[in-house]
Amino acid sequence: MTSTPQHFLTLLDLEPEVCQQIIRRAIELKKMHRDGITHTPMLHKSLAMIFEKSSTRTRVSFESGMTRMGGHALFLSTNDTQLGRGEPISDSARVISSMCDIVMIRTFAQKTVEEFAEYSSVPVINALTDVYHPCQLLADMQTWLEYRGDMQGKTASWVGDGNNMCHSYINAAIQFDFNLNIACPEGYDPNPDIVAHAGDRIKVYRSPAQAISKSDLVVTDVWTSMGQEEEQQARLKAFKGYCINDELMSQANEDALFMHCLPAHRDEEVTASVLEGPKSVVWDEAENRLHAQNALMEYLVSLA
Repeated sequence: MTSTPQHFLTLLDLEPEVCQQIIRRAIELKKMHRDGITHTPMLHKSLAMIFEKSSTRTRVSFESGMTRMGGHALFLSTNDTQLGRGEPISDSARVISSMCDIVMIRTFAQKTVEEFAEYSSVPVINALTDVYHPCQLLADMQTWLEYRGDMQGKTASWVGDGNNMCHSYINAAIQFDFNLNIACPEGYDPNPDIVAHAGDRIKVYRSPAQAISKSDLVVTDVWTSMGQEEEQQARLKAFKGYCINDELMSQANEDALFMHCLPAHRDEEVTASVLEGPKSVVWDEAENRLHAQNALMEYLVSLA
């Protein structure tokens, strides 16, 4: 066991070539599973899954993925652990990492996963915070690779809130070398420091049609994330005109794809016709969370 394990708290924690390696490995693991090939690199290993935010796709993908690779996953909510009773994060990190081989955390504050990783003796994966959602981007980039090949030099458009998914798309633009147009209403911009770090790859618009024009990939997310429920009415008003519909999708390139990390609110941030339409790859994108995360866990544990 190395004294400084490799963590995955943002996409930028790994070198660009490693990100590429992981999504290509994810495609291999997906094929192996469909071909009925048993692959158990996690045999006798345990994954601690710490949830301060609930989820469908995150829990199912990590738990099922660990089982497929021969390991065991432990679901830990704040109701089940001392984390919810005021134990310092540093103490929990030292104890949990002494008993498990890898940890994933889905929580609110980015500083929570950062502090946990600082005191953990095993790899820590950010399974979502209010600032980043890097695992979803591995799945998105895997999906793009499966459908269209290399993302380098392409143009993606993010339409909606400058949230954790938007931030991770900005990081992905750096790691996978593509251009990103962002359309969001005033007051809902992504973090300016995160934008600045990506340089001239990023352009911010107020007009969704301008951002989507000649894009290869169009992406959106819910307008009101978990913990923002009291802002819902204000957000519905602010994001009027930002719904991805067939007319907006027609501004993109003819072979453009549509992605959404789910869950989706039909006819709010995206129309049902787009979500269920021929350009949408959201169901493959959702499944690829499992394969991309398996490839990520396989890589991180191999370094330990």
